[in-house]
Amino acid sequence: MGDKHPVKITDTTFRDGHQSVLATRMRTADMLGLIRKMDKLGLHSMEVWGGATFDVCTRFLGEDPWDRLAAIREAAPNTKLLMLLRGQNLVGYRNYADDVVEAFVRNAAESGIDIFRVFDALNDPRNFETAFKAIKAAGKEIQATLSYTLTGRRLGGDIFNIDYFVNKAKIFAEMGADSVCLKDMAGLLSPMDSFELISALKKELDLPIQLHTHYTSGMASMSYLTAIEAGVDVVDCALAPFDLRTGQPAIEPMVAGLLGTERDSGLDLDALIKASNELEKIAPKY
Repeated sequence: MGDKHPVKITDTTFRDGHQSVLATRMRTADMLGLIRKMDKLGLHSMEVWGGATFDVCTRFLGEDPWDRLAAIREAAPNTKLLMLLRGQNLVGYRNYADDVVEAFVRNAAESGIDIFRVFDALNDPRNFETAFKAIKAAGKEIQATLSYTLTGRRLGGDIFNIDYFVNKAKIFAEMGADSVCLKDMAGLLSPMDSFELISALKKELDLPIQLHTHYTSGMASMSYLTAIEAGVDVVDCALAPFDLRTGQPAIEPMVAGLLGTERDSGLDLDALIKASNELEKIAPKY
């Protein structure tokens, strides 16, 4: 085997995992014990906040999303916490004034967010500007997001081709991004396109590249494997009870499939299976 280049894994169980398969209904009290255990695993990060968690806490669960973040931060002192921020839309469904963006980012950083994954559905850099500056001012990590889409069944054509995504990534890098996430929110990324696009991003950018997808089309694990072959730095996975269907690929088979290779994640499979079994006991109530 060649030099070791471990794949890093971001766990999405506590944000996109339950958002995708349970309409974001998991309660904070059911998260904390499991988060304490997962904090010891050596994950790259845990995605725990942002996306729909904010408004579901408020509208449906009767919880304070800020209290949730503070409790998770306390439960996970050793792991970077990641949130999904909708650029100028923050965690809402319209664009907000710059001072609201600045105050929100400042408070999220103070409450425990380490990595802000910033996206705009149209990949419009103007909707990143204020958030990027605020994240930088807070001394936190900016992860710029490329929202992936297609015009045909495979990547290419006049608009959404490799050059489109590479050029957008270069703009975000110039704006101060610390890493880039290719976010395939609809599960459209095919394995061969994944290999070619991740290869191009790795070649053209001197930043860590992360891949996020969903199982919706059934291609996600294949697309992760080809991305790993192309040199992707980080992939997003969820614990088995909250994966597949419309969620992310499962962590356990991803770790098992890479064992003994130069991309071996180094994560403890037995500990992950224990965490999964624990979540399996919590999941039925939802």
